[in-house]
Amino acid sequence: MPRVVFNQKGGVGKSTITCNLAAISASQGLRTLVIDLDPQGNSSAYLMGSQAEEKQPDIGGFFEHTLSFSLRSVAPTEFIVATPHDKLDLMPSSPVLDELQAKLESRHKIFKLRDALQQLAPSYDRIYIDTPPALNFYTRSALIAARNCLIPFDCDDFSRQALYTLLDNVKEIQADHNSKLVVEGIVVNQFQPRAKLPQRIVGELIEEGLPVLQPYLPASVRIRESHEQSLPMIYLDPGHKLTQAFVALHAGLNP
Repeated sequence: MPRVVFNQKGGVGKSTITCNLAAISASQGLRTLVIDLDPQGNSSAYLMGSQAEEKQPDIGGFFEHTLSFSLRSVAPTEFIVATPHDKLDLMPSSPVLDELQAKLESRHKIFKLRDALQQLAPSYDRIYIDTPPALNFYTRSALIAARNCLIPFDCDDFSRQALYTLLDNVKEIQADHNSKLVVEGIVVNQFQPRAKLPQRIVGELIEEGLPVLQPYLPASVRIRESHEQSLPMIYLDPGHKLTQAFVALHAGLNP
């Protein structure tokens, strides 16, 4: 079941949410894959630490192969690496993604990721796709390939306005390319329950009938340590309130 984590606005926690949900899946014994489509490579660094800087198979190599006419068929598994965490694999980001984008668009390779995920489906129980903060070739590829879409959301008016545009773009992908794509829900991130603005904005989203998920992810400085140590919260601090919020969110998504 491929799940894409998508928002065109940067800094809303896409990589944090992707990696922590994936880590919980893996910790529960599910064979899990993270695909890092963001050239910034935050998910790759989060899961691999310093190993993310080493030369290894990556998503750039996968897309480069789609542009070639090699007689040898290369399976998508050849672009996947194991992380230090049991049952958690990664198709790492690549610095060549930006320069490949125009070539991939001109050669109409928008469905290649979907084809790869269909091949990978028997090998994994859960697939999470991290995306760049833009509606571009890579995010469209992910939305076409996925079945479910999670939308990270920070509680401010700028994020709210961007949310409506995002939902319209997802509807267009659904109508034109992927009728099976479902907006699984909006993940409220960095929530401060004592602040009036977040409460008001989230309340208004719910009143509008938007699929706001529970629980909300609380703000925590502990997440910075998690990033610095390249340890998702379930490995760093299983009993922390943020970890438990991720676990509850994961349970709601995977009943």
